[in-house]
Amino acid sequence: MSKRPNILYLHSHDTGCYVQPYGYNLSTPNIQRIAEEGVLFRQAFCAAPTCSPSRASLLTGQFPHNCGQFGLVNRGFELRDREKHIANLLSDAGYHTALVGCHHVVRDPITCGYIQHIRERIKHVKGDLNTVRAAIKFLRHPPRKPFFLSIGFSVTHRPFPECRPRKHANYCLPPIPIPDTPRTRMDMCAFKLSVSLLDNYVGAILDALNNSGLAKNTVVILTTDHGIPFPKMKCNLTDHGIRVMLIMRGPGGFSGRKVIDALVSQLDLYPTICELAEIDIPKWVQGVSLLPLVNGETKKIHEEIFAEVNYHAAYEPMRAIRTQRWKYIRRFHDYPFPVLPNCDPSPSKDVLMECGWGKQVIPREELYDLMLDPTESHNLSNNPKMEEILFEMRHRLDQWMRRTGDPLLQGPIPLPDGAYVSKPDDIQPDDIWKRVPRPEGYA
Repeated sequence: MSKRPNILYLHSHDTGCYVQPYGYNLSTPNIQRIAEEGVLFRQAFCAAPTCSPSRASLLTGQFPHNCGQFGLVNRGFELRDREKHIANLLSDAGYHTALVGCHHVVRDPITCGYIQHIRERIKHVKGDLNTVRAAIKFLRHPPRKPFFLSIGFSVTHRPFPECRPRKHANYCLPPIPIPDTPRTRMDMCAFKLSVSLLDNYVGAILDALNNSGLAKNTVVILTTDHGIPFPKMKCNLTDHGIRVMLIMRGPGGFSGRKVIDALVSQLDLYPTICELAEIDIPKWVQGVSLLPLVNGETKKIHEEIFAEVNYHAAYEPMRAIRTQRWKYIRRFHDYPFPVLPNCDPSPSKDVLMECGWGKQVIPREELYDLMLDPTESHNLSNNPKMEEILFEMRHRLDQWMRRTGDPLLQGPIPLPDGAYVSKPDDIQPDDIWKRVPRPEGYA
């Protein structure tokens, strides 16, 4: 048997693809370094633009409605099929599986198969700095057998660090769905600072990996859960919400400054890891290995990708299909306006709310031509000339829902026992605590 590679899985909160290798005006030299030494996937998408469901899908190789992660772990939702978690599979195959930092799928990650949950706390050191130091310590003294090390960062999640000096915000451009105003520029400036901190942390991990002598036989995976935490982005099924960074480096073909434009899903990481670790891909996996794509054996592995929303802060059931040319989104609830508690509090949200965003009517169906309308601004679902395309996309989405046994086909998805959600007409996620007591242990 060949020497199986280590897997270093780096994941962040709410970063989308807003990093330097994707062409955005953010300085992330360490992330750029991984891209230039490895493989950059330009069209990578999560299975859900919400935190816990997205992560659970990546870690089980299944859509949220199949692995049973319908909402946020911090609101009482937990992964149902824990035996399918990649840590269980790798542990059984002889890997040392370890987690440091954010997991955000279940309250106790050991129940998902991790052999080691590193929770080192250094006095006067907070948050992600503790994560970085604990990860570096692990890499300096690695186990004798191959390892899977999951390192989760929270830094690009709100609240962001304050932008100082404030004049720097004058030269920021907010993301495409957000208007250019002094407050939104300040908001984006703070996000850019947060991304810069993430890049520093990634750089420290990469340096430790190189210094340990492990880099040559370690596959580095860098990704995030979903789009950035701005209105009309995170928790939305447009590309603003589901497009993510995905950069890989290491053995197995992940080298040579490759840039891949084929559609890929984070579901594809599970079978890819299986092949790299020389493990049979379980029959339940709904993704496709990236290796034939990376090694030039094929130019595409998907004709389409799918994504979904069930619960975030509030219930907002939606499904989407995306091809290279078209995006189709369907809503499965009757609330006609933006579900505002599913949008994080922010200066950008305040600006839109003051302009009446909360009373904008949201269509039940959306159809976008991604070549002629890459920002997904012009809904074509009511255009008579698009009837044939609309019918086809509806049909393909329906087929996928039936094929995967989507519970939405049977009606609304019930709230699990012990879970807490906001009302769709709340304004902020924490408005729920004005009505019910915060449960013990809620974070």
